[in-house]
Amino acid sequence: MSETRSKNLPPWEALVMVAHYLDPQTLALASCVSKSWCQAMSLDVVWQPLCSSSFPSLSNLKISYPSVPYHRLYATGLAAFKRRHKPPSKPRLSIDNIVFTIQLSTKGVPIFTIAEAASKMNNNQVFKFDVDVKHGSFKGIKGLEEMKVTWNVVLKGWEAIFTMMDWQGKLSCRAVEGWFSEELPCAGCCSSEVGSGIVADLKVDMKVEKVSVGILRVVDWRYVSIEDGLRYLQHFLLPCQCDGM
Repeated sequence: MSETRSKNLPPWEALVMVAHYLDPQTLALASCVSKSWCQAMSLDVVWQPLCSSSFPSLSNLKISYPSVPYHRLYATGLAAFKRRHKPPSKPRLSIDNIVFTIQLSTKGVPIFTIAEAASKMNNNQVFKFDVDVKHGSFKGIKGLEEMKVTWNVVLKGWEAIFTMMDWQGKLSCRAVEGWFSEELPCAGCCSSEVGSGIVADLKVDMKVEKVSVGILRVVDWRYVSIEDGLRYLQHFLLPCQCDGM
């Protein structure tokens, strides 16, 4: 019986020739058939072109670490690729559950105060929200004036609050639009000393008829998506899921 079975098995050379035409997933499955198939499907001559085409930087490590097989380098590169490109989980925080409070004042006197649900503000599928203000214009400002801008994000029910911006400085009344920005703290539990790479952005026209708030990426000065903004805010407004780890 064993002699008949051995005669039906393909020769070693044939396995290697066939392996050159298989994709990585099929090679991995074929290597589970038997020890001889595993050896044939794991040869460097089979995996070297696959590794070089998909992960050339890892393939070059073979020069420094010749004992590491190409199929191991390929598997490492594929795992790293999947981790990097894994879609983020849906945010636990909803846009319907947050309220923006915005206050602009000069010389200690409030010019306007806004408390508005984020879901009621105008947005364009990015974390940038516009709200109309009906509080007249800046009056009596000459030259440079000391201004204070505060923007808070409040969890409905006042269960939590996060200060996005608390800016104070001088603003020229010659400007058509006031533009304020502050770097936001890094979201997470153990990286407070590292910059977040995003800033809180607030614009107000000099007639105080419209205010815009948002979160900008420093790397390209584009507004983050609504989901990315909510994922950021949930670190500060909701109980951290890392606490139980």
